[in-house]
Amino acid sequence: MNYTIRTADVGDLPAINEIYRESVLHGVATYEIDPPPPEEMHARFSAITGQGYPYMVAADRQGRILGYAYASAFRTRAAYSWLVEDSIYLAPEARGRGIGKALLAELIARCTALGFRQMVAVIGGAHPASIAVHRATGFEHGGLMKASGFKHGRWLDTVIMQLALGEGASSHPASDVHPAMSGK
Repeated sequence: MNYTIRTADVGDLPAINEIYRESVLHGVATYEIDPPPPEEMHARFSAITGQGYPYMVAADRQGRILGYAYASAFRTRAAYSWLVEDSIYLAPEARGRGIGKALLAELIARCTALGFRQMVAVIGGAHPASIAVHRATGFEHGGLMKASGFKHGRWLDTVIMQLALGEGASSHPASDVHPAMSGK
């Protein structure tokens, strides 16, 4: 393996911004049309990490960021507090090398360790590579929203996939709200 996965820090934000910018401008993984400015990306990073959700990067031996992944709240209502949504973005030169799968596997492990019970993937553009990576890590098809986005002059479908974490729904959680959602 020619890269390592580690917790992201503020110093990684310029590279994260560039990876996301490329995805916004040329891809369909996100339905954003205009790349957010660096200060907005910093605010998003701070909000996610400040609530205790995992955020990590894959870096090559020279320290260049190849991709990043994070978990965040799927919805902010308390009943959703045991469910996280994953996000994964890769630099163009990192695609097809197993880095996305490695990032997702680590994200699953970290979210499981934090006590989350479900993870959902909202896959923009019904992207075949993203669907394959999620399927390879145990996600199951959860639904299809047809023509749910319009980007690059075409209608895009969105695929929903889901993975049970830890005990999943086989037992009740220790409280009604996960600490990441309650501000603890």
